[in-house]
Amino acid sequence: MTTYTTLKKPLLTEKSLIERDTHNRYGFVVAATASKGEIKTAVEKIFNVTVVKINTISVTGKTHRMGRFEGKRPDYKKAFVTLKEGDKIDMVEATSK
Repeated sequence: MTTYTTLKKPLLTEKSLIERDTHNRYGFVVAATASKGEIKTAVEKIFNVTVVKINTISVTGKTHRMGRFEGKRPDYKKAFVTLKEGDKIDMVEATSK
């Protein structure tokens, strides 16, 4: 797996933004087959930071029904990356006014 296919997108939820501000922990949606080592090298190479700790979770997609039709959202994997004190990743944030 290459560096740029490991990380899919940043996880910009309210909870992940609070974690970023309080604990210097960033969330990413990653490839389902990515290991912690691959995630660490990808984050360090792309953002030029030092990774201290990585927590991963595999999320199963929810099933939904509309009438008699049933569908399923895709499964995905999340990674929460804790950076060294003083390191920072600049992400674009959506703000509502």
